[in-house]
This record gives sequence, structure tokens and C-alpha cells, in this order.
Amino acid sequence: MLNLWHDDFPPAPETFRMTGEQTAKLCAKYADDKKAENIVILDVSEISPICDYFVICTASSAPHLRAVRDEIDEQMKDNHGQQPRLRDDHLDSQWLVLDYSDVMIHVFQEEKREYYNLEELWGDGKIVKWAPEKPPTR
Repeated sequence: MLNLWHDDFPPAPETFRMTGEQTAKLCAKYADDKKAENIVILDVSEISPICDYFVICTASSAPHLRAVRDEIDEQMKDNHGQQPRLRDDHLDSQWLVLDYSDVMIHVFQEEKREYYNLEELWGDGKIVKWAPEKPPTR
């Protein structure tokens, strides 16, 4: 009979938990990797009960919209073990959303981005400066 006590196992490694800002910057980087345009990160933590950051970007076509969304989704899952709570699959809307709890990614086609103008609607949010950077390791 095999008798295993909890002392027989090494302690579980600490899970690396990224901040909302780190997550937002990574998502912006992955959008940039797929040539999304006009990428903006808004800190809405003081004005939104839903999340702390928005990442807003523009794609040039429906296939590009899907490619940007899929790149963010796959990279976050494969490299950081994070899956979105919500993944929008309605390409006809020309606006796709990924929800990572404290970060919401909005990928628009140009016409819809201009129409909804989230940057103005959430204008009390603070723009976060970012540049593509090397992702943190777990």
C-alpha cells in the first residue's frame, strides 16, 4: 500500500500574478505584434467598476480583427497561463472584446472605433505610456 503524506511532495511553486498594468502592456504588445494600429492603454481604475484597464486598438479588416484577437488570446494562454473570462466571436460587429477581469481588450475596425470613441467616453481615464517590452517570466 502506497502511503503518501503531504511532506513527500515539494511545495507548489508560487503562481506569478501579473498586475493589471502588466497584463494591459502585454496585451498591447501582442496586438502590436499583429500590426494593430493606434494602440491605447487607458487606466480606468478610478472610474470603472468593471475593470482597471482598457486596451483599445484598430484592425484594418475582419480577418485582421480576428488575427489580433487570436494573437492576444493565444499568447496570454500559452505564455502566461491566463484565459479570458469572455471572448467575443462576433466578427460582424467589427468590435471584438477579450475580458481578463482587470483588463478589457477592445479590438475595433476603424469605423466602429470612431463611432463608439471609447477614449472620449472614458476620457477621465489616464493614458498609460507603453512600449513593446520583453514579457515577464512565470
